[in-house]
Amino acid sequence: PEEDAKLEQDLVNDPKEQAEHVMLVDLGRNDVGRVSEFGTVEVVEKMNIHRFSHVMHIVSRVRGKLRSDLDCIDALKSCFPAGTVSGAPKIRAMELISGYENQRRNVYAGAVGYIDLSGNLDVCIAIRTLFARDGVINWQAGAGIVADSIPRLESKEINNKSAVLRNALELAEVVDEDSGN
Repeated sequence: PEEDAKLEQDLVNDPKEQAEHVMLVDLGRNDVGRVSEFGTVEVVEKMNIHRFSHVMHIVSRVRGKLRSDLDCIDALKSCFPAGTVSGAPKIRAMELISGYENQRRNVYAGAVGYIDLSGNLDVCIAIRTLFARDGVINWQAGAGIVADSIPRLESKEINNKSAVLRNALELAEVVDEDSGN
């Protein structure tokens, strides 16, 4: 707990993390603003820390009132790919990703969720994802790279994010062994 509190303060006070987060909140406001009624876009949660089993994230929430001439699919298209996994400026970042990454992301960094019968949409960004196909298991995790990034620290962040997937696989193997399969 004491170490977590220190790590939380380090994260909140890190100029690189602050700058990256502010840039991404601004990008999110722009994405939401394209489909919202004028004057309704607001940041309703700003720079709060959310703790998970292996990482902490700075979290902000942006919302706006969807224009009456649009629907939830328009909102989804406006916000994906999300700036948190593509970068900014978004179009150029996507071009660079396409050129540098040697395989498709598939569901990683995409939207996972549902649309109900009333047209409500609830999705999340598929990060730290695990795929099993034809007996082969792959996982994906990433880190935000900006001008001030330190490669060693970004690599450590990816390893920390991947740890939860490794742990899930190890637990699944134990359960499988216990069941006799």
